[in-house]
Amino acid sequence: MPTFRCAAVLFDLDGVLVDSTRSVERQWRLWAEEHNIDPEKILEIAHGRRTVEVIQLLAPHLQLETEVRRVEEREADDTDGVAVMPGAAGLLKAIPEGLWAVVTSGTTHLATSRLRHANLPVPKVLVSADEVKEGKPHPEPYLLGARLLGRQAADCLVIEDAPAGIEAAHAAGMKAIGLTSTFSASELHADSVIEDLRHLRVDLRDGKLELHIVQ
Repeated sequence: MPTFRCAAVLFDLDGVLVDSTRSVERQWRLWAEEHNIDPEKILEIAHGRRTVEVIQLLAPHLQLETEVRRVEEREADDTDGVAVMPGAAGLLKAIPEGLWAVVTSGTTHLATSRLRHANLPVPKVLVSADEVKEGKPHPEPYLLGARLLGRQAADCLVIEDAPAGIEAAHAAGMKAIGLTSTFSASELHADSVIEDLRHLRVDLRDGKLELHIVQ
């Protein structure tokens, strides 16, 4: 039974704590149709990345701020099918406040909307797309999360569902557990892979968290 010992846990949001895949894909397909862009090209890169970077990559000719705001507001309003991920509520209850954070590629508005819709707590530390210059797979979001929690990066554990997020965690010097909610285990390149958060058990020992993977 693998065990990860850490000072804090940094959670990605979409695909980890909240199931929003249908909403995300619906809104990106709508946006792609409006701008005559192949939606499959968008969906290949959108998971785990900030909206601003997706648009910069595929439609740099558009007015960036306007398009980012449009996509993010639509996603926040589209709650059809958005739900808490299995095991998320119980896992968050087991981790003391101040020892976990959310690090997401969405905006603060989008992230808080989804957490509240899923009846999950909004943590004191929530690193969003608004607060970083570089999004995942750059390490900046996870490094900022560790700093705001007052922890060393190497003492933090990341839980992610996207290759871009796993890459960001490793670049930040953190270990990462991957969830196969969006990508296959072979695509994640994580330190360990689980199907969902029900496979994690948390203990607090000597001021440190111990996350045990149980099958």
